[in-house]
Amino acid sequence: MQKILIALLGLLCSQTLAFSAFSQTTATSDPLQYADLADLSINAPIIVHATVKEAIKVDPERAVDAPTSTQRFYVIATTNALIRGQGGILETIRYIVDLPLDQRGRAPKIKKRQFIIFAQRTGDSNDVQLIAKDAQIAWTADRESRVRALVREIVAADAPPSISRIAGAFHVPGTIIGEGETQIFMETNNGNPVSITILSRDGQRKFWAVSLGEIVDEAARAPERNSLLWYRLACFLPKRMPSEALEGVSLRNAREAQADYQMVLADLGSCPRSRR
Repeated sequence: MQKILIALLGLLCSQTLAFSAFSQTTATSDPLQYADLADLSINAPIIVHATVKEAIKVDPERAVDAPTSTQRFYVIATTNALIRGQGGILETIRYIVDLPLDQRGRAPKIKKRQFIIFAQRTGDSNDVQLIAKDAQIAWTADRESRVRALVREIVAADAPPSISRIAGAFHVPGTIIGEGETQIFMETNNGNPVSITILSRDGQRKFWAVSLGEIVDEAARAPERNSLLWYRLACFLPKRMPSEALEGVSLRNAREAQADYQMVLADLGSCPRSRR
């Protein structure tokens, strides 16, 4: 116990975490949306399926920065599976988490419960730090499967990059009224180009596609919902194309480009999140 207390004091000094949601799920539905899991998975160098071995309550005087109506725990957990993380992970990990009290002011019982932990390394090889206040989520087989699928997309060599801004756009009218082509070019965090092409054909529904690369791919298509490319676009594109992206474009063609952009946003749909 003395060793545990010493480790606890060291971890408390080195880590400060905000409120961590005690996520629950049911057999029929999961409140965590694709974007919720993507936000966590993208930003977590370490993702672990773990079982809580010990959950030691931290005295309030040692947790003065803990949010109101929460209980801070010093958690010792056993690693069941490493979902993401270069260099592996030890069999036992330690971290701090703040969990909400119930309506009667009681702390949740988490010992022997399974969680998915989204974390980053600290100085000690056994210690990790949650990347967000709610980066400990209740484990289910379905959640683990969803997170694993996300991680495969994230670490793939051809993974779509995050969008920094819309760099430029133009519209070229066709020879027949109602026809034309709009291209929208985006800057990304890694410098790899991403572009959207919208084609209008007389009497046909507009067609649009996303290309990842310098050359517009003729085989490109619109992204599937709840895919990483869909997330990059639906969750981060601005609600309106910035006027500077259409600088030098005639007013008429700029209107067409804006209309095509709005069509793309409508097709992508909303990006629901349940995390606060």
